[in-house]
Amino acid sequence: MHCLTRSSRIASVALTALTTVAMLLTTVAPAFAEGLDEALTAEVKGTEASANSQRRIDKISTQTDEMATQYRQILEEIDGLRSYNTQLDRLLGAQESELASLREQIDNVTGIGRQMTPLMLRMLDRLEEFIQLDIPLHKQEREDRIERLRDMMNRADVTNAEKYRRIMEAFQIENEYGRTVEAYKETMEIDGEERTLEFLSFGRVALIYQSLDGEQAAFWDQRTRSWIPLPDAYKSAVKKGLRVAQKQTAPDLVRLPVPAPVAASGGAAQ
Repeated sequence: MHCLTRSSRIASVALTALTTVAMLLTTVAPAFAEGLDEALTAEVKGTEASANSQRRIDKISTQTDEMATQYRQILEEIDGLRSYNTQLDRLLGAQESELASLREQIDNVTGIGRQMTPLMLRMLDRLEEFIQLDIPLHKQEREDRIERLRDMMNRADVTNAEKYRRIMEAFQIENEYGRTVEAYKETMEIDGEERTLEFLSFGRVALIYQSLDGEQAAFWDQRTRSWIPLPDAYKSAVKKGLRVAQKQTAPDLVRLPVPAPVAASGGAAQ
């Protein structure tokens, strides 16, 4: 009996303890679960905040890298511009020197031009005088050339270099007249009548004309500065000479009168 009573008391105490534990669990569990949820929520929020912070850091880092790259590019461009400006300064200096040289050359050319004009006018005077004193070879053509050259000298649109070139060209043409055998036609006044004649020249050694019908011929006498009629015996020789000059026949000996050369003193040479 005593044993049963003691077992009953132990069972009663155990039951009471279990009841107390159950009550404690019922009371504590919700609070613990709530605390755990709050901890988990805080952890999640902290993780999200850390992720956001890392993203911001990554973004700022990327922007920083981009800005650093741009900065380096700008520095390189600045260096390039400095080198370019240095080169431009050198080019400008060289151009200024060249410009100064050109100005000096222009001033010199202007001075030379002022000296060239009187010289060219004197050359034209001498050329015209020579033509007047020379045999009347291509007389009209040569006189027309002198007139054109004098008109050219009054033109502002022709440079001094071109004027000088044309005058020298005229001198060269005059020089060539003395080295050619030539046949040409030209109009000349004979006995008050303008007639077209055939001329035959052997350089400046002999100048002969013949009428188109072949009935009249004469040669130029430089001593008397006049035309001397040729005897009929020379008519065939004149015709032959004209054919040779016109390359209508092979070169051959032509017998024609040749005036005696004029000495420097003005008399006839022996």
